[in-house]
Amino acid sequence: MSQDFVKVAELKDIGPSSMKAVDVDDEKVCVINAEGNYYAIGNVCTHVGGPLDEGTLEGFEVECPWHGSKFDVRTGEPTKPPAMRAVARYEVKIEGNDILVKKQK
Repeated sequence: MSQDFVKVAELKDIGPSSMKAVDVDDEKVCVINAEGNYYAIGNVCTHVGGPLDEGTLEGFEVECPWHGSKFDVRTGEPTKPPAMRAVARYEVKIEGNDILVKKQK
């Protein structure tokens, strides 16, 4: 296993259309299972810091529970204000039953 990737969960931990908050090197990351694919984005909304994992997931969009900002889980880009800045996007790798997220440099 590459040291750039860290195990954050197992496949059974994040069912279809669900999310899980994890820490990767003190970074708050939201791992998402959207339509059978796994994505990882920053878990802190760029508007005022809402926890995205506590929001709702529809298709490939996650909605912040605080003010309704939406982000595309594939890119981290905002799709609905008030957030204007993208959240970080992390590379995800599946090895066996493990979900791995690449550390930011």
